[in-house]
Amino acid sequence: MAREYVWLECTESGMRNYRVQKEMRGTERLELMKYCPKLRRHTLHKESRKK
Repeated sequence: MAREYVWLECTESGMRNYRVQKEMRGTERLELMKYCPKLRRHTLHKESRKK
């Protein structure tokens, strides 16, 4: 069970607001509605790898 940390990046502001663990084997990219502090509302956050 290989797990890795990935960032969730806001699609509207581009900020990386959340870091979550994800199982890497056979999973799709995460897309979640999360709170963006810059915009002060819930927006779509997509998975972004470490840079």
